[in-house]
Amino acid sequence: MVEATQKGPDKGSPIIHLSAVGKHFGNHQVLADINLRVHHSEVVCLIGPSGSGKSTLLRSMAFLEEYDEGEIHIEGRLLGWEIDDRGRRKHAGRTRLNQARRNLGIVFQQFNLWPHMTALGNVTEALVRVRGIKRNEAEKRAMEVLDKVGLAEKAKEYPARLSGGQQQRVAIARALAMEPKIILFDEPTSALDPELVGEVLAVMKQLALEGMTMVVVTHEMGFAAQVADTVVFLDQGSIVTRGTPNEVFRDTQHPRLRQFLQNYLDRNAFWHTTTEQEN
Repeated sequence: MVEATQKGPDKGSPIIHLSAVGKHFGNHQVLADINLRVHHSEVVCLIGPSGSGKSTLLRSMAFLEEYDEGEIHIEGRLLGWEIDDRGRRKHAGRTRLNQARRNLGIVFQQFNLWPHMTALGNVTEALVRVRGIKRNEAEKRAMEVLDKVGLAEKAKEYPARLSGGQQQRVAIARALAMEPKIILFDEPTSALDPELVGEVLAVMKQLALEGMTMVVVTHEMGFAAQVADTVVFLDQGSIVTRGTPNEVFRDTQHPRLRQFLQNYLDRNAFWHTTTEQEN
C-alpha cells in the first residue's frame, strides 16, 4: 500500500452531526441525549463496556436502527426522518434515505460476503447492482480496491479459502469501491483470531492517513490511541467523556473511565500471562 501524509480533520461544518439523539428498546433506553460532531477526515473511536450502546449508536448513524429522539444529519441531510408542517416526525421515503447515506460505507463485525462469489465478485456486485456500473468497469474498480487492501492476488478466491482477516479486508474493499466519504466500522476485528487483527488494523490506519472520515466502534485501545483524533467513552447509553487519545487514556479524571481502562489492562495482562505459561 502507498504511504500517505497524515491529514488532520477539517474543523469546518461537521459531516456527521448528532443532536440530542435517543433510542429505546421497549421501556429500556439504550441511548440518551447523544450529541456528537464528526468532521471531514476525522477518526472518531467509540469505546466502552459491552452493552454501553456503542454499536446501537453506530447503526443509528446509518439508520439501520431507528433513533427515537433528536436528529442525525449526514452532510447536512436529516437522516431517516422528515418533519411535517406541524413539527411531527415521519419516515423519510426510501429515496430520501438513500440520498442521505449515499456517501456512507459500513463494515460490520461479520464479513457478510456472498459465499458463492469470489473476492472480486463480492466487490464488483454492489457496483453493478447499486451504482449501475457496467460489469467490466466495475471489475476494474474492484481490482483497484482489492490491490489497495493487499488482496489483488486473492481476487479469484472464494471466501471459504480466505482467512478471517482476508475476508474482512474484502469487506473493507467492498465498502471502498463505492467511494464513500465516510466509513462506519462496527468492531471490525472482534470476530478475528488475535494474530489476524493486525492486518485489518493496518488497512484502517492507512485509510486514516489518507484522510478518510471514520467512526469506529472498537475494543482495540492501542488502535484508538494511535489513530483516533477523538475518543468517545460511552456507558449505559450516554457519552461520559470525550477528548483526544492523550486526554482520554492518560489525563482523564473520570472514575468510570479509569475503571474501564483498568479492567481492560487487567484482562490483557491475564491473557499475556496465560499465553506465556502455555508456551
